[in-house]
Amino acid sequence: MKRTNVVLGAACSLIFAGVAQASPYQGISIDSLGDMGSGETYRMYINMDSGTRVDAIFGNSAAELSINTASGMSFYQNALGGPTSTSINSAFFPLAPSLEWDSYVSIGALYSNGSPFGNNALLDIGIDWTSFNSGGELATDNGSWFVTPVDAQGEAVDGRVFVGQFTVVGGSGNGYADLLGQISIQGKDADSVTFQELGATWAAIPTPGAIALLGLAGVCSRRRRK
Repeated sequence: MKRTNVVLGAACSLIFAGVAQASPYQGISIDSLGDMGSGETYRMYINMDSGTRVDAIFGNSAAELSINTASGMSFYQNALGGPTSTSINSAFFPLAPSLEWDSYVSIGALYSNGSPFGNNALLDIGIDWTSFNSGGELATDNGSWFVTPVDAQGEAVDGRVFVGQFTVVGGSGNGYADLLGQISIQGKDADSVTFQELGATWAAIPTPGAIALLGLAGVCSRRRRK
């Protein structure tokens, strides 16, 4: 059977598969890699229970997918890259170092060679990449990037699945504040039962100074009540 037929079947299953009652989803984490010369670079991960996997990131009419930057910021997009990890050829990094910090989405694999997996079988359907490729919002209410359930790159590594790198021009260094939006997730739990998490988002983490102020406000409030 040709892979195109497999892809269409997989895409349909992403929409209509049965959903487990309990979700192995444990939240979204964002790692900061710092400013490498093109803006603040962040990597987004889905945190998962042991033995689980992510097969798709999607948006639909019930929960639109949106990944955007805070006001006054934009996504860095390298002319040699593309919107997904299949367009990020790490062999070019010595010749074009800034390509490594391109903004793109994925599942598991960092680059077109599949690292840290053996290959990169990422696919997408129904997404208009025009705005994202120009540094703007990535949004869809009827699209997905995905892998098939037999692709190893969907499996969690150390409890996480990589789903995107975003370099923010004008970023603050705090990815939880610089990146705005929500995504929906589909995968399989440790028993190979399909789960979905609609409209998953990431919460801003207060700075140490803000935490200290919150603590002081709590103390003052308790004193006033005495």
